[in-house]
Amino acid sequence: MKAAVVVFPGSNCDRDAYYALRDVLGYEVDYVWHAEPRLNGYDLVVLPGGFSYGDYLRPGAIARFAPIMDAVRAFAERGGRVIGICNGFQILCEAGLLPGALTRNIGLKFICKHVYLRVENDETPFTRLFRKGEVLRIPIAHGDGRYVCDEVTMHQLEVRGQIVFRYCAPDGTLSEAWNPNGSMQAIAGVANATFNVLGLMPHPERACEAILGSKDGRRILQLSG
Repeated sequence: MKAAVVVFPGSNCDRDAYYALRDVLGYEVDYVWHAEPRLNGYDLVVLPGGFSYGDYLRPGAIARFAPIMDAVRAFAERGGRVIGICNGFQILCEAGLLPGALTRNIGLKFICKHVYLRVENDETPFTRLFRKGEVLRIPIAHGDGRYVCDEVTMHQLEVRGQIVFRYCAPDGTLSEAWNPNGSMQAIAGVANATFNVLGLMPHPERACEAILGSKDGRRILQLSG
């Protein structure tokens, strides 16, 4: 497995992603600078968390115009697997590779803590090592993580199974008390219509070893099928 970790000015989780992919999972990994116009020979492309371009305008709004994003789009259109984590999720939405948008947390505060996620679809390349309804413990760290979309889009997400993760209580029940940022329908992660592009606000790369408090994120990055 060969992976590319895209680095934008302001990325700060690129090293975490690189470490998880190379040292934990044993992938061959390259950093790819945002100005690079091509992506060749990769099985997975990761857009990591951070504050690309300082989050000016809004998170991901400037990064969507980086030269690398044309290559990411072409890679995804060829069926390549792309995962956007936190700021990477925001970039994918801004670039139109995923539906919806990420807005300010409901409490208007930055949140950094472990949360619980329920696997809603276990038939994507990113979730085939889970079972539907399984509960994961993975950290978040964001100020703009509230997922929103229009009613038509929400209906399509539901019907097509594109909602991949939801925030939940430790026992898997859905409750606004366990929805940390006020996301619509407690959405924590969504996929595109062909399920080869995934965006999620929680950080699986920070949950790959027991010493970090959880190994639940490891299976998201350990692609199957």
